[in-house]
Amino acid sequence: MSLQAMPASTAPVPEATSGALTPPGSWREPGTHFLTVMSSPWYSALVDLQDTITSATVGFWTARGLRFGHLPVTTGSVSSPMGLGSDSLPVKVDLFGAPTYLADSMQFSLEYLCRLADRGAYYLMPSFRGEAPDATHLCQFFHSEAEIPGGLQDVMTVAEAYVRHLVRELTDRHADLIGAAAGSLDHVTALLANPSPFLRMTFDEAVEALDADPRYVVHEDGWRNLTRAGERELMNRFGEFLWITHWDALAVPFYQRRDAQGRALNGDLLFGPGEVVGAGERHIDGEEVTGALRRHVVPVEDYDWYVRMKSRFPMRTAGFGMGVERFLMWLLGQQDIRDLELLPRVNGSTILP
Repeated sequence: MSLQAMPASTAPVPEATSGALTPPGSWREPGTHFLTVMSSPWYSALVDLQDTITSATVGFWTARGLRFGHLPVTTGSVSSPMGLGSDSLPVKVDLFGAPTYLADSMQFSLEYLCRLADRGAYYLMPSFRGEAPDATHLCQFFHSEAEIPGGLQDVMTVAEAYVRHLVRELTDRHADLIGAAAGSLDHVTALLANPSPFLRMTFDEAVEALDADPRYVVHEDGWRNLTRAGERELMNRFGEFLWITHWDALAVPFYQRRDAQGRALNGDLLFGPGEVVGAGERHIDGEEVTGALRRHVVPVEDYDWYVRMKSRFPMRTAGFGMGVERFLMWLLGQQDIRDLELLPRVNGSTILP
């Protein structure tokens, strides 16, 4: 576990123009927010950045041969909270008398698409969560996810390349906006000037570094987890763009495969507000899935289709998901994710338009 200085990249980073770009905080007044947006430089800039993220994402994956699938936003098989350590809430809806869920992730559908597209699949669309919004959580957020053939190390490597690609494209096109919002381009310059892989620590190493301090590490019945304060402390000590890998298996959802020591084959990438990217390797066949469902006390019948798919078409895949608004928090130096949402959405509230 080490950080090494690397030679600076030869690709130039544009200089930012002077001037401040700040969010108006109009989401606090949802009844008039949309009117504020119409004349706000902040939201005009946000639209430009969102557009570039979309085109850069398509370009990145197309160059690697992945396919974009047109997928529904409803599902009978949510991916969270499907395990003892999961803390995210699904959004259940009644669709003309049929109970279903709004998708919290398209991971399962992307695994399905991997059986049709041999280089993998990706998507960029909203995900829905049942928690109340706060400074780092949205009820509806944009999710950039991909699934590829291979294992954990493969997907962590490509996730790093994707993050760097987005930063380069956004900086090339919008250095003035980024600098005006963040106050400088130092953070993007530092990332782009150092091509070395991001630092990686196992969860056990992270707990040891934090001295198992209860402010930072939560101990449950059979697994441990990091608090948001723990994530921040690790970034303070070791720097941003830090992978925490191989978590306790019961701390993550059932679909993450385990290594020979029984640890989850997963990784969370910390930067900006904390976890921005979550990655993991999936079970290969139906027998592995069935065993994991039972260990996590998840009804096997709820995922019968998933077990059958993996039994009939076993395949080693791994994938990741990135919260776009959390990524933008880092890029623009912002502290409240609600400033990165064009149209606020709060569970239990009707907000127009």
